[in-house]
Amino acid sequence: MENLNNDHQFHIPVMGTAFTIDTPIKVARFGISSVISLCDDELCENMRQYYSGVFDIEYTEISKKVDDFRAKRITAYLNVVNEIVNRQIAEMKQQSFEEASDLVKYFECLPETSDATVLYKILQKTMNTEERARIKEQLLGFVKPGSIDVNIMTKLDRDTYDKNAEKRETMYSDALSALRGFAESDLEASIVFSAGFNRRLYGYIDQFDDFFPDSTGFLKKKVILKVSDYRSSLTQGKFLAKKGVWVSEYRIESGLNCGGHAFASDGYLLGPILEEFKQNKTDLVSSLFVTCNKVLEQKRDISFSIFPEVDITVQGGIGTYNEHNFLLQYYNLKRTGWATPFLLVPEVTIVDDETRQLLSKAEEDDLYLSGVSPLGVPFNSVRGTESEKQKMERFENGKPGSPCPKGYLVSNTEFSKKPVCTASVFFQKRKIEQLKALSLSSEALKNAVSKVVEKVCLCEDLAASALLSNNIENKRPLKTAVCAGPNLAYFSRLSSLKDMVGHIYGRIQLLNNKYRPNLFVSELKMYVNYFSKEIQKLKDEPTQLDIKYLNRFRDNLNDGIQYYHDLVPKLVNETVKYKVKMKEELETLTSELDEMVNSSSHLFSVPVAAVS
Repeated sequence: MENLNNDHQFHIPVMGTAFTIDTPIKVARFGISSVISLCDDELCENMRQYYSGVFDIEYTEISKKVDDFRAKRITAYLNVVNEIVNRQIAEMKQQSFEEASDLVKYFECLPETSDATVLYKILQKTMNTEERARIKEQLLGFVKPGSIDVNIMTKLDRDTYDKNAEKRETMYSDALSALRGFAESDLEASIVFSAGFNRRLYGYIDQFDDFFPDSTGFLKKKVILKVSDYRSSLTQGKFLAKKGVWVSEYRIESGLNCGGHAFASDGYLLGPILEEFKQNKTDLVSSLFVTCNKVLEQKRDISFSIFPEVDITVQGGIGTYNEHNFLLQYYNLKRTGWATPFLLVPEVTIVDDETRQLLSKAEEDDLYLSGVSPLGVPFNSVRGTESEKQKMERFENGKPGSPCPKGYLVSNTEFSKKPVCTASVFFQKRKIEQLKALSLSSEALKNAVSKVVEKVCLCEDLAASALLSNNIENKRPLKTAVCAGPNLAYFSRLSSLKDMVGHIYGRIQLLNNKYRPNLFVSELKMYVNYFSKEIQKLKDEPTQLDIKYLNRFRDNLNDGIQYYHDLVPKLVNETVKYKVKMKEELETLTSELDEMVNSSSHLFSVPVAAVS
């Protein structure tokens, strides 16, 4: 039966490769679910060794010489995390309600709407010894861990090679190995697939029994799709249903107003996306249920007797209780995701002290959509990181690029048969030499070279915090990169887990004194700025496809703005002043959008429908 806590109304999404690598060890015992990245098996091995020492767990190294080492490292680390959390829960159940303890903290963190909270408040008012003992026993039955979920960024699916430089079987690719590592672990948890549709990865899921229901309909391993639109959700859901695999959650994330890699939609905004899910959830679930059950009956001689659980959740830029509560109530969501604010909570995320201080002082202008990712995807980051400084020092010393010790983000084959990373020494040295041979003007050469050297080694630098914070030995120079979202600008002090949870549930206020727009307006601003850059990039020699894309982008933005105008009166918990200000901001952004379209009228003179 279900052994995980469902009381909390929020989860902590994956952050980088390291920032939430051990978050379940810190928060799962309080019933809070969080997500571990499975990108970096070397980091998983480092952390398994570290925590095996802390909790006196037997440790045997899994070296790269071991067959299937990536999957085995991931399985071993997840099993250690699971063992630690189970120990913590068992120890908590032995603790007293009469003193400050993790057991007391468990109940004090829960939302006011939880049945456990109601009973806990009764306990606090009850003086009768026998009655208190009975209530305590009931309360212990509520104590269940949050889920230890994992994430695979589906685009990171590097093929691997043996010692003879021969490509290995597909099952040994990075993504498939990570999936296997999770599937063979002890966890009762979910795997989050992010960054798009990977057919060979999804096609591999049906190799593992834990993703299929038992005779009672219970799923030990569940699938979560992180998505940014309804259409792709339906496509991916259908593909998996035809394998007999059920999608238990659609985790909607803002395309731009998030941390880390930002996958911009064609101007399709978060509010309208949520509305589409709200209107179509029943049809989505019903159609996939029929398909999935048919396959299960044919291939495994089992089926769901009732509709399995399907949650719709949202994350990206949420910063207040009113926003959190509105999203849950208006769009009928199960939970919201809170990531970036937890970078300022030492009890929850693993961030070295220097980087944590940098984050606490970050202003709006310090948080930006950068080009640092070797994948060529916009990346939300903060200015002034040690990673940024190291990158520039290497360039200024005539040694641009990183040694590329891990290679998880390899993708470029311009100068080699095997893919390499665009942040690597190998690539940047050759690319700069190529640019210098093109007889460009000094200004054009400078701009071209700057785009080459802006890439950083995210494999190494996103993992640095975990190693630095735990004094884990590493022979390579460690400098931290960070993946904070723009929402960080409104949180400026370190806080405790209890206080951040209290902020989410409206018990206390942690925002600084800076003016903070509604999350929908913040995302809209980012999209208008992004659209402006797209116009500049395409305006000189636009193709018919470019024109079609820009027109579609403009129309989606205009539709979204109208949707938000209609939504403002429904923000029942916001003040009149707040709603007036939001209307004004929408009108200002409409004017900006109209102005940029009018100034490049040649791109928008042809109606979208007329462009083939």
